[in-house]
Formats: sequence, C-alpha cells, structure tokens
Amino acid sequence: MWICLGDEPLGDRAGGVVLVPTMGALHEGHLALVRLGVAHAERLGLRGCVVSVFVNPTQFDEKADYERYARVLDEDAALCKANGATGVYAPSVEAVYPPDRPVPVPALPDQAVDKGLEDAHRPGHFEGVCQVVRRLFDLVRPAAAVFGEKDWQQLQVVRAMTARDGLGVEILNGPTVREPDGLAMSSRNRFLDGAQRDQALALCRALDAASGESTPAGAEAAMRRVYREHGIDEPDYAAVRDAETLGPVMPGRPARAITAARVGTVRLLDNTPWPDKPEQRLPR
Repeated sequence: MWICLGDEPLGDRAGGVVLVPTMGALHEGHLALVRLGVAHAERLGLRGCVVSVFVNPTQFDEKADYERYARVLDEDAALCKANGATGVYAPSVEAVYPPDRPVPVPALPDQAVDKGLEDAHRPGHFEGVCQVVRRLFDLVRPAAAVFGEKDWQQLQVVRAMTARDGLGVEILNGPTVREPDGLAMSSRNRFLDGAQRDQALALCRALDAASGESTPAGAEAAMRRVYREHGIDEPDYAAVRDAETLGPVMPGRPARAITAARVGTVRLLDNTPWPDKPEQRLPR
C-alpha cells in the first residue's frame, strides 16, 4: 500500500524494509537508487522500499544553501511511487530532533577526520550526516539502506559507522548517474546558468584526465590542469585516495579519484575509480 507518512509515527510499518535516505528534489540519480532498493527488497523478500525525504539542517554548513534547497514533496512522492517504492517518510525537523531531548552525535569514524576532503571544506557536515543517518535508522529500522557513490566520502563514513556500531543495516551503494555529456546528476545542477553548466564539465573531464596518469601525483596534477583550462583556478580538492580508508593509495588496493569545486555559487562533487576506463563515463 502506498503511504505518504509525513509526521505520522512509523509504528508497525517500520522494520524489514530497504531505506533510501534523500533530501528530496529527486532526479534520475535518486530514482536509480530507489529502483536498486526496490529490487533488493524483492530479492530478499523484505516488506518493500521506503524513501525518506528530509532536508537535514545539521549537515549544512551554509544557512543559505539549506534555505534554498528545493522542497517539492508532492512531486517526489509521485516519482517514488512510479519507481516502485512502497512508502515515503517525510518527517518534520521536530520529529527527527525532538525539542525535549537531545539526539546524540555518533563518534566520527576515521574516514571523516583529517582527510582534507569534505571534512576540511564543510566543518560539521559529517557530524550532521552521522547524526541524521543514525536517527533515521532508529526511526525506520531498515534491513538495508542505499547511498549513492557520488558522495563517496559520505558513503564510506556511513558504511564505517554502521559496521563499527553494529547497527545491523546492510549498506548498498548505487553508481553515479550522469547527464549525456558526463556531468554527475545533482539537485544543485538546477542553479547553474548556461555558461556555468558548461564550466561544470570540468569535474568529469578532470577525472577523465586523471585516468590517463600512472601515479596519484600525476593524476592530481592532471585534474588541476583541467580545472584551470575551464576557468576554475583551484578546486576545493582533486585527490587520489584509497577507496575505503580515504588515506594514501596503497599497492594492490582499490583507489578513487575524488574532486569537488565551486562553479559560481554552486558546489559540486564527483569521483570515479582510479585508474578508470573513461569511455564508460564520458561521451565521445
């Protein structure tokens, strides 16, 4: 049965589902995660796939970014239903963070500390991520949860916290979904004007350039060169790291090229396995 829960307690609807946490303003990237969650629930005989829609104030380091985040719940609910979800959980801030009792912030795993990535450029962000994910897990009691690979550091932080704290939630990862020209889909892309939209291609093209280099240092230099060619003097970061620990690349272990940059007032993220096959990512 289709249920838009709002602030209604989950009650006996909780548990035995796959959760897809989102902040709404859903695009095809989100919907691919929903379909992955639906398929996983069907495969394991679970009760279905629930999509949470909650713009979490504790993970925004810029108030303006939080206030302008699109809130289109009716559209989101229709998209979730059309893609097979069995429910949408859209709580208020007060439901997630009751004013009469504090919601603890879990200790940050190593992947969130001193990595020079999102942790360095968004102070307090991962405290907010860990807090809301743990809270949503408590409210929904999912058997599994789906997170996108575009926010690679976030995926590793959530996975590490879940394992460390023995939460019993299987963490699934969904590949980044891209526009035809290679730009990673993001709810923030709507804020780019025409010229900025072209400039934003610097992110995926930087990853393309990194794939042709044989050393992390060479790959990082190649990424920065591409940014300069696109009129971005310096990205927030353009790094090659161990895919799981986010520390230095180690021989024989998977690695990831990870980058973030501002285009106008919009901050964008992207990443890819390194070394990678760029023909699988970019049009030719």
